[in-house]
Amino acid sequence: MRVIRPPASASVPPNVVSYEEARARFSWAEARSALDGLPDGGLNICHEAVDRHAQGERAGHVAIRWLGRTGARREITYGELAELTSRFASVLDGLGVDRGERVYALSGRIPELYVAALGTLKRGAVFCPLFSAFGPEPVAQRLALGDARVLVTTPVLHRRKVAAIRDRLPGLRHVLVAGLEGEPAPEGTLDLDALLAAGDPRRRVEATAAEDWALLHFTSGTTGLPKGAQHVHDAVVVHDATARIALDLHRDDLFWCTADPGWVTGTSYGIVAPLCRGVTMLVDEGELDVERWYSILADERVSVWYTAPTALRMLMRAGAEAVGGHDLGALRLVASVGEPLNPEVVLWTDEAYGRPAHDDWWQTETGGIMIANLACDEIRPGSMGRPLPGIDAAIVHRDEYGGVRVVEEAGVEGELALRAGWPSMFRGYLDQPERYAAAFSDGWYLSGDLARRDADGWFWFVGRADDVIKTSGHLIGPFEVESVLMEHEAVVEAAVFGVPDEVAGELVEAVVCLAPGVEWTPELRRELVGFARTRLGPSVAPRGIEAADELPRTRSGKIMRRLLRARALGLPEGDTSTLEGAA
Repeated sequence: MRVIRPPASASVPPNVVSYEEARARFSWAEARSALDGLPDGGLNICHEAVDRHAQGERAGHVAIRWLGRTGARREITYGELAELTSRFASVLDGLGVDRGERVYALSGRIPELYVAALGTLKRGAVFCPLFSAFGPEPVAQRLALGDARVLVTTPVLHRRKVAAIRDRLPGLRHVLVAGLEGEPAPEGTLDLDALLAAGDPRRRVEATAAEDWALLHFTSGTTGLPKGAQHVHDAVVVHDATARIALDLHRDDLFWCTADPGWVTGTSYGIVAPLCRGVTMLVDEGELDVERWYSILADERVSVWYTAPTALRMLMRAGAEAVGGHDLGALRLVASVGEPLNPEVVLWTDEAYGRPAHDDWWQTETGGIMIANLACDEIRPGSMGRPLPGIDAAIVHRDEYGGVRVVEEAGVEGELALRAGWPSMFRGYLDQPERYAAAFSDGWYLSGDLARRDADGWFWFVGRADDVIKTSGHLIGPFEVESVLMEHEAVVEAAVFGVPDEVAGELVEAVVCLAPGVEWTPELRRELVGFARTRLGPSVAPRGIEAADELPRTRSGKIMRRLLRARALGLPEGDTSTLEGAA
């Protein structure tokens, strides 16, 4: 096994110089004391990320450097961001939004998104981001599940995804549209820019407590509706600590997180964590373009870059020659998250950039990075790294009574578990207490991910323990896709599964059973693919659909998606003793 060792001398020494010492000395109480807190002893994410810097010598420091899709550029200092978030908080006051009520955002990477997210937290309301590539159905479902009161969006997304579902959401009192640029607000909406202009720039932060609800992030499960993971203001302790430990952020860094704002990474590390550290955060409105990205890395002098394995694989496919004359000398750390990082990608980044990609692992439920390859440590390509200080991780096997046994032996596969109690641990699944309770056993949070631990304590990802599909770092629940396919009059049953893809990790595929008298034709396949893309959005809809007379099921009636996947890939079917009709 090839090991990549950290440089003998670095121009900027890492924040953590010894993993073992950091673990021995770390405490969450000390990490919490590094934050300001509120005068009454409370805690608020917006205060820690914005206001405390705006009240001191960082007020004039650039918090957000925004690059528009078509060449526009805007810089927002911490002082300006404090005023903008206060204006948004006062807008919510005027709209009658109470503490704990949900404010959603459906937009790309525009400045108003960041103002809305932080301003919502300043008000004491709950912020929930939505993936802008979702189709109308996933958007409507998540707005309804979270009982949204306010939605912030753009003219295009309102027209394409919101207008047609608005009458299905009686609790959605206000839709705020950003970027109207002088055009009248669509019927039934409000002009966000005008509201902000009239807002109070001195609105004080709400006196929230550490355990007050702050964030709602939806994640997909194998069955049933999407799960709404609830996070509290105390999560900021982990955001701040992991930005220092795992991402090695220093005060003068220019940090670029490429994650879509609709996912948990885009909030935890695309908004909160870098601002907690007082650094300048780069935001690019555009999507992945090889030349554009290399130009940004070079011209903006990005020092810490947090991106996805899918993006790195696409850049690797373009070849090292695409780096061309771009000077990446400012780049100190490349980190990756969202799905397993292939060993060959780590080796390639080391050769192409002179910096290996540092993989890490966490989930929507964990709220922040749990396992990582630190800047001070050697990298074992293909490994997720070691548990961060303050985090206890183990490989466990479940028993028939609902308990777990910790596996002490190295190299044995099992379920990755974390000892419960870190500050950013989710506090519930929205309105699903039994589902939340089932995620824990004997004091451990059970991640649903399969992994193994080597003899030196490095963890290695093996796969998912369920049928959730992981494509381009996003979790897609098969039930949600199957339900939409079955709304088509030609379909009576559907099963969805993932197949490997060298760039995206997995692609969504489907098998359907047709209604009596319906003939399977290329035209019907195209119709179903288009139907799914329109309802679900291109990132969620199946790339391919096939028909079958029946779906394989266990004797208890559960669809065996594993079997469909094996058949699609021409792999051995494995144990079929539980298959319906098996001898």
